[in-house]
Amino acid sequence: MLMQASAIFSSKPAWVKAVHRTSSTDSNSMAATVPAPKWAQKTVTLPPLRRGCHLVTSQILKEIRPDLSEFKCGLAHLFLQHTSASLTINENYDSDVRDDTETFLNKIVPEGRSAPWKHTLEGPDDMPAHIKSSMFGCALTIPITDGRLNMGTWQGIWLCEHRDAPTARRVVVTLNGI
Repeated sequence: MLMQASAIFSSKPAWVKAVHRTSSTDSNSMAATVPAPKWAQKTVTLPPLRRGCHLVTSQILKEIRPDLSEFKCGLAHLFLQHTSASLTINENYDSDVRDDTETFLNKIVPEGRSAPWKHTLEGPDDMPAHIKSSMFGCALTIPITDGRLNMGTWQGIWLCEHRDAPTARRVVVTLNGI
């Protein structure tokens, strides 16, 4: 059984073999047509935003568009460098969805001096902000197709600000592909 498993894992799919063919006379060779992978990275600073969920797709695209346009196929990775805000992909049309999401988060994560949190050194909204940030996360991965982020028609990138005091937020955007 172990030998069969190792044989399965050591064999390469047919398309991998095709990529590695080097004969210039082989009409099935993809080696000459596969461009070298490339990388681009930029840190986007979003301006301070009030507490709540904010559609930031256009601000992100404005900053990365020149690099993004160079990719035919790949992945965009967005990483938020903060622990009291989060990133998510959701509705980009009706702002009520963002408002309702903020209402939901505030309902399920108690705040204020009567909340049960030990970590209160940075104020009563800090620990709830950390919990909310962990719920949504700080990173997104989005496919790139023909120089654009390949999201659905009604999808947008949200920055969810979980603190009362507005703070500028940094998002590291890494692009990888061909």
